[in-house]
Amino acid sequence: MALTAKDVMALQQKMLHKRLYVVFTEPTEKGGQRRKVFPKHIAYQLELERKGILFAAGPIVDEKGQSQGPGMIVIRAKNLKEAKRIADNDPFHKLGYRKYTIRAWMVNEGGFNLRVRFAEGSFTLD
Repeated sequence: MALTAKDVMALQQKMLHKRLYVVFTEPTEKGGQRRKVFPKHIAYQLELERKGILFAAGPIVDEKGQSQGPGMIVIRAKNLKEAKRIADNDPFHKLGYRKYTIRAWMVNEGGFNLRVRFAEGSFTLD
């Protein structure tokens, strides 16, 4: 189906236009007690999730699913200053075990599929 420029403009107006912030995080040279801080990092992420701030997070992996070191955290924030405050409070960042950069991301297209089976008490998220 060929779309005209007018069609595209009309479709674009309906798009989500949701601004999120992507925190690209990577290990620093500081090794030491990083494994001991990991539970605090996860607790912080889970608290962000509980508050509705965390959209998604996880490591960058190879084809076998093995972590490559860098990670990505996508958060809901009012602005870049708030996103930076949230990232700064991550124990990994606060204690210098990871460094990060933040980019604003405008979500327009995409979606997800959720199938809930009441009788089985199960769900599938694609």
